[in-house]
Amino acid sequence: MKFSKQEKEIIVTKIQGYFRDELDQSIGSFDAQFLLDFFAEEIGPYFYNRGLYDAAAVLDEKMDSITDAIIEIEKPTEFVR
Repeated sequence: MKFSKQEKEIIVTKIQGYFRDELDQSIGSFDAQFLLDFFAEEIGPYFYNRGLYDAAAVLDEKMDSITDAIIEIEKPTEFVR
């Protein structure tokens, strides 16, 4: 998982804030960057895949809606599916 320099700076700041506010510990920029790299490489694919699964579920739902809409405008014929 690749982040832009600006994204990394924002995430590193958030990691440092979490350590300060929740763990009452100070963490340097280098250590926060190292932690970010670890999570991006080791944990990131789980979040990425979950996002894909969620997107696929939304698409499935939308396709069902489109199929229903098509069936609603279907003209009657002697042919039965």
